[in-house]
Amino acid sequence: MLLLAAATVAAAVPVSDSSAETIVVTATRSPEPLSRVGQSVTVLDSVEIRTRQTQVVADLLRTTPGVTVARNGPPGGVASVFIRGAESDQTVALIDGVKLNNPASPGGGFDFGNLLTGNIDRIEVLRGPSSVLWGSQAIGGVVNLITIPPSADLIINARAEYGGRDTAQAVANVSGTAGPLAISGGAGYYRTDGFSAFDKGAERDGYRNYGANAKVVATFSDAISLDLRGYYSNGRADFDGFAPPTFAFGDTREYGRVEEIVGYAGANIALFGGRLKNRLGFAYTDTDRDNFDPDGFTRETFSSVGRNERFEYQGVADLGVATATFGAERETSKLRTLSFGTPDRDRARIDSVYGQIGVTPVAGLTATAGIRHDDHDRFGGATTVAGSAVWTIATTTLRASYSEGFKAPTLYQLVGEYGNATLAPERARGWDAGVTQSALDGRLEASATWFDRRSRDLIDFVSCFGVASPICVGRPFGTYDNVARARSRGVEVGLAARPVDALRLGANYTYLKAENRSPGSANFGRRLARRPAHSANVTLDYVWPFGLTTGATLSHVGDSFDNAANTRRLESYVLADIRAAFPVTANIEVYGRVENALDANYATAFGYGTPGRSAHAGVRLRY
Repeated sequence: MLLLAAATVAAAVPVSDSSAETIVVTATRSPEPLSRVGQSVTVLDSVEIRTRQTQVVADLLRTTPGVTVARNGPPGGVASVFIRGAESDQTVALIDGVKLNNPASPGGGFDFGNLLTGNIDRIEVLRGPSSVLWGSQAIGGVVNLITIPPSADLIINARAEYGGRDTAQAVANVSGTAGPLAISGGAGYYRTDGFSAFDKGAERDGYRNYGANAKVVATFSDAISLDLRGYYSNGRADFDGFAPPTFAFGDTREYGRVEEIVGYAGANIALFGGRLKNRLGFAYTDTDRDNFDPDGFTRETFSSVGRNERFEYQGVADLGVATATFGAERETSKLRTLSFGTPDRDRARIDSVYGQIGVTPVAGLTATAGIRHDDHDRFGGATTVAGSAVWTIATTTLRASYSEGFKAPTLYQLVGEYGNATLAPERARGWDAGVTQSALDGRLEASATWFDRRSRDLIDFVSCFGVASPICVGRPFGTYDNVARARSRGVEVGLAARPVDALRLGANYTYLKAENRSPGSANFGRRLARRPAHSANVTLDYVWPFGLTTGATLSHVGDSFDNAANTRRLESYVLADIRAAFPVTANIEVYGRVENALDANYATAFGYGTPGRSAHAGVRLRY
């Protein structure tokens, strides 16, 4: 199975049958053949997710082109996803199209640390500024997680596994159709003893998560349907901190709880024989975080609630040689935090309109252009534009795009002890161009993509200690300001091959030059933290004549720095995972894997531990 990224072959995604056209939804906010998308998209489908056996979404993402992942310790620890060198807070995370980013976090990003593969059926990674369709924060790109959809027939999927560090997981999903209702629902549980978050620690920091998801589609006629979606996650993670009297990082008994609630309700109405499709919906995201220290002065050390409420309309019009996508949104973000007894509470609203048109003047050529305007109730308006083109000539596909992104200041940056109400949005411009070449009747595909993104007005913390600047009046410790610039550029190269039906090979390499371009900064010209210049991934899977499937993933991540001054180095490392699966019957499969088979000692964040070698085995049922 291989789903090709637009202009980049996905890591470890084997070649699919040429007759199966890949459809993506994230690039245009409606189903679109990948052959008509000019942006860079990587798709991990259900076969890839099942084959890899990975429990944690961040571990799947780290092997995709242009993506870097840094995690603070064991599962449940903060996991940051950087796309093409952008800040992790400049990534929009979606589940079934609903935004997950937490408005109560300082940067307004999404923590991937609690996100498990569970009942995830598909992942689409859109790389490059994408604010025309996805609004604020989509400077680096978009990660869209799609859960298992309803099915026409009754289908039951379940799996359970156990492995190293007393790690256990159980997942189940049921889907089917009854009259006008199409339903899919699932639940999952995960626990592990983990390992020390502090890299020199002795105690283990465990993690527990349980969750559920559901989709319901009620079809009243060919033109009218109702769409309901829900997602719930509840996690508890131990972590290490900075205990008195030295306040040095080390083993502590601290722990945190995270509860995420996501809901969506929408009505779909098709007019003019289906040539105009309308969707009117409401999306809701609630993220509650609480940290506790049994040995602290106060047991509860931090509490926050972040909520997003979004009303949206979207229309898609089929104009023959062109397709127009347009819409309007109102997003209200709410923040409530409590840290050591100091409360903060505020809200902000963004009203948006957008439009995009895709034209196919001749077979094989598609050009797309779009524009968006956002009106923020604090800083005013922001307008972004984008354009792309894709041209397929026989077995060669050429792609190019220009896009803009912006990120509104977060509520944390606007209000509170360190807030600055005069902040402007962060802005970015990005270009990419690439080629994909197919050969041997689709059994071999190679690709290369060049990209360049320049960001300005980036929000950074400014120290006010001993400073007489007007911005520091009333803020003795510091505040936020639009003072930073950055540039990221590089190349993504991919290869996918299926020389025989039983053998599948995927590989990619990314070169990234991400650097600080802030005028007057002591760090001007230095590499951005946690962005390695070189990364490469290779995956191989083989199906033996008697049914056994064996495979391996090999990843190399080059060295990087953990801080802006480039004084703390993170050394390069190599990770290897091996796996096997065997169908006992048509409905039962047993599987197993060894993670970090070479037992590499490495770090993705300075001072934080990483997992050593571990083995896991499980059984999968499908009826």
